[in-house]
Amino acid sequence: MPNLLDIRRRIKSVKNTQQITRAMKMMSAARLRRAQDRVVAARPFANKMLEVLGELASRTDENFKHPLLDARGDERYLIVLITADRGLCGAFNTNLIKAAYAFIREHEGKTIEMMPIGRKGRDFFRSRDVTFVNEYIGVTGKGSVEYSEAVEIARNVINRFTEDKELDKVFLIYNEFKSVLQQRVVIEQLLPVSRTSATASDATTVDTPQREVNLTEYLYEQSPAEIFSRLLPRLIETQIFRALLESVASEHGARMTAMDSASKNASELIESLTLNMNRIRQAAITNEIIEVVSGAAAQ
Repeated sequence: MPNLLDIRRRIKSVKNTQQITRAMKMMSAARLRRAQDRVVAARPFANKMLEVLGELASRTDENFKHPLLDARGDERYLIVLITADRGLCGAFNTNLIKAAYAFIREHEGKTIEMMPIGRKGRDFFRSRDVTFVNEYIGVTGKGSVEYSEAVEIARNVINRFTEDKELDKVFLIYNEFKSVLQQRVVIEQLLPVSRTSATASDATTVDTPQREVNLTEYLYEQSPAEIFSRLLPRLIETQIFRALLESVASEHGARMTAMDSASKNASELIESLTLNMNRIRQAAITNEIIEVVSGAAAQ
């Protein structure tokens, strides 16, 4: 049976841990608000851009060729996996890694390369038989994402897809922010850009159906070739930037929830330890009283 000193040390240790979890929860709550505002601001532009270019692509002649639109084979894949640089955020990283691993298992006969964004995904797949083409660490870990970082990632992906012509398809895997308590894993085909209209990219979520297609008429002054040559690279940059923002907001939401649960568990553990300490102290006092009474009776 532990003595009172051991229990007091344990209670003090749990209280110190609880202070840390509460502080981390408050930090994540403050960062979440800013990240959530950026996600909400970025979504309309990204969705409308995808809608307009998708609608234009659906109306172009099938013989029209563009490096980012032309479908190729189905043998060489690149996975852009966005995870966190740190842990202590519940199942945030685990769900992403499971989705990426399941995707690789489902396409076992394909040649698959990976571009990890985030330390957790890189560390996991580094020990597996997965080839890395590039890796980006610290992009999401500092709490905010710059558009220039998304541009750099997008250019590397586009160059590998168009100039090197070493890829047939590029997939983006990230957590989409729904609420503080809910994040959903999204597997989205980034390249080649789908020739379907509206917001019906090849994005799917693990537990939700695809979004409905919204057809709208648009008038274009420039030719499709000129529009695509200018806007398709920007579309890829925007989609990657939005995915990074979604991932940052999801990470803060998941960490806030995890730290809140840890703080509550610490409170329950402190109450249990305090109750046990009081029982042991009461038992010791009772024994001392019995000894005193027994000694007095013996005299």
